[in-house]
Amino acid sequence: MTKPASPKRHLPTSPFKAPVTQAPQHFVMGDQVTHDVYGLGRVVGIEDGIAALVDFGSTQERILSPYAKMTKL
Repeated sequence: MTKPASPKRHLPTSPFKAPVTQAPQHFVMGDQVTHDVYGLGRVVGIEDGIAALVDFGSTQERILSPYAKMTKL
């Protein structure tokens, strides 16, 4: 049985570059978005830094920050 690989820690004094972390996206009312699970939608509500309410046509979903599966079109 093997252990799952854990992410490597970056030391601030290391001469190698730290892995780049993607900045969280910011959405505004009316933005057209695509989601990996729900498909195309439009932002209809915002909770600053917490979540976005998105209308996907057949359903409205509250998508929590950091919006890993959602991108702005």
